[in-house]
Amino acid sequence: METKITVFSSTSNLCTLLILVVFSFAVSPSHASLSFNFYAVSCPGAEFMVSNTVRSASSADPTIPGKLLRLLFHDCFVEGCDSSVLLQGNGTERTDPANTSLGGFSVIDSAKRVLEIFCPGTVSCADIIALAARDAVAIAGGPSVQIPTGRRDGRISNAANVRPNIVDTSFTMDEMTKLFSSKGLSLDDLVTLSGAHTIGLAHCNAFSDRFRQDSKGKLTLIDTSLDSTYAEELMKKCPAGASTSTTVSNDPETALAFDNQYYTNLLAHRGLFQSDSVLVKDGRTRKQVEAFANDQESFFRSWGESFLKLTTIGVKTDDEGEIRQSCSFAH
Repeated sequence: METKITVFSSTSNLCTLLILVVFSFAVSPSHASLSFNFYAVSCPGAEFMVSNTVRSASSADPTIPGKLLRLLFHDCFVEGCDSSVLLQGNGTERTDPANTSLGGFSVIDSAKRVLEIFCPGTVSCADIIALAARDAVAIAGGPSVQIPTGRRDGRISNAANVRPNIVDTSFTMDEMTKLFSSKGLSLDDLVTLSGAHTIGLAHCNAFSDRFRQDSKGKLTLIDTSLDSTYAEELMKKCPAGASTSTTVSNDPETALAFDNQYYTNLLAHRGLFQSDSVLVKDGRTRKQVEAFANDQESFFRSWGESFLKLTTIGVKTDDEGEIRQSCSFAH
């Protein structure tokens, strides 16, 4: 699989980068019908309709981009990028505790309803998730990436497949490396895609293992790799007995902007999750964290390449899947 990337950028820190990617799917014939402008004839306005839906939803709720990006990760890492995470029913992926806090479903459903009006039975829910996440990043100030389309929707969604395939926030570097490698993603991809934590929200229980609660309910820091001032802020926002719906921003500095602040936070020991902090502690990844913290455009270029790989994990094309009429139910 050969990739050629041309980047056009301006000097603004939050400018978007247009990354044009020429893809050659020489590895697997199953990718034969995944291509750029896949809907050029069958539904020429498809990408615009998805983008418009995402932009409208994000204007009403600025946390939407982070939710859509997380939704893509949880879809692609389990069964591949086939929208299996959207299926409802007993024992589906959505019922696993790791997925109960996912959001952005209504945005995907809204885009699907519009597309079914103008291009019935044409655009897959899997493509909508990938495009929506792509657009979410650009809307939040990140790079605009051209991605191929033509994914089909999967028919299988099993809760038992979720935990073995999703990164837990307490993972070690070796555990994350092994999981990413199983998806065809490199150590560079791991550091780059972790940058998704520059936007989005996290529930308190996702990082509560970094604190200890005494008999009086007082929290104290047990993970000394965490900046003490930041730790105090987190403990105030997530006190013992806090509601399970309580959330904090992944990035305490520029919570709604897709930028390189995440990497600056890591160097200041202000990574929210254990799985963030290990990127600085491990000699295999620290240099790349430093490079991205010092050069946002370098991060954006890498994001374009890694995001492209993420959105093509285990895709189904042609007769390997279907085009759902409703994203929540298989035919």
